[in-house]
Amino acid sequence: MDNADDYSQVLDALWDFNDPAASEVRFRSEAARHPGDSRAAIEASTQVARAQGLQRRFAETDATLDGVERALAAQPPRVRVRYLLERGRRQNSSGHAAKASVWFEQALAASANDELPGASFYRVDALHMLAIAAPPERQLDWHRRALAAAEAAPDARTRGWRGSLLHNLGWTLHDRGEFAGALDYWRQALAAREAAGDVSRTRIARWTVARGLRSLGKLDEAEAMQRALADELDAAKAPDGYVFEELAEIAVARGDRAAAQPWAAKASALLGNDADLQASDPARLARLAELARPRAAQ
Repeated sequence: MDNADDYSQVLDALWDFNDPAASEVRFRSEAARHPGDSRAAIEASTQVARAQGLQRRFAETDATLDGVERALAAQPPRVRVRYLLERGRRQNSSGHAAKASVWFEQALAASANDELPGASFYRVDALHMLAIAAPPERQLDWHRRALAAAEAAPDARTRGWRGSLLHNLGWTLHDRGEFAGALDYWRQALAAREAAGDVSRTRIARWTVARGLRSLGKLDEAEAMQRALADELDAAKAPDGYVFEELAEIAVARGDRAAAQPWAAKASALLGNDADLQASDPARLARLAELARPRAAQ
């Protein structure tokens, strides 16, 4: 059965993950609509904290979650699960994966007591976050547990985790150098996204399939996919720096640094001020900046 009337699902519909600041405003407004000690207000506050974390405002995230924690005793298990998930996400986003895993393990344990509609969705969320925060040797096991739980779920919303989980499984294999296996998972993820009719996530899945093709040396196929994405996004007036970055890397893989330069310049212009990339992968931005410089200046 689907759980369209579950408050958690209604609350999650307020998210725009591409704009956490606007999402924070919506969650604050939602919390203000309800008595301060109600489930709705407290649960909405967990998502205020998540939006703050996505903006890397970690001290404010902590303060918001401290307020939630003080109200947990009177709340149903669902709210505790969501509180624990956001404590973990805050730690993971700030580079403390081991601390994050402790919170995610608590969220998974707490999910066993959640009897509200849609409980399986948040159980899979905990499993998926455990896979993300886990050390490399444990990631595959957690990813596969999350995928099995999603596929066995009684509701379509939880089964909808499948695309994300296949995507993550592919990256785990890719990081291990298992490029053919990664591409297989990414093709499955693309099929799941297309079946769901999700245009934005389908584009990401197409990008990822093309990334896998590059790793396998299938440069013509990879370039054709990325150029198609670049043209499509240009027509939509939504250029994507990651697409330009890949076109630059494909040119480098061909040994053509001159052809890489204009793509890298476009990518660097769009991604150079990305706070998450600056925090998580400054070397990637430095490489882009180096590729973007005209050869005469190198």
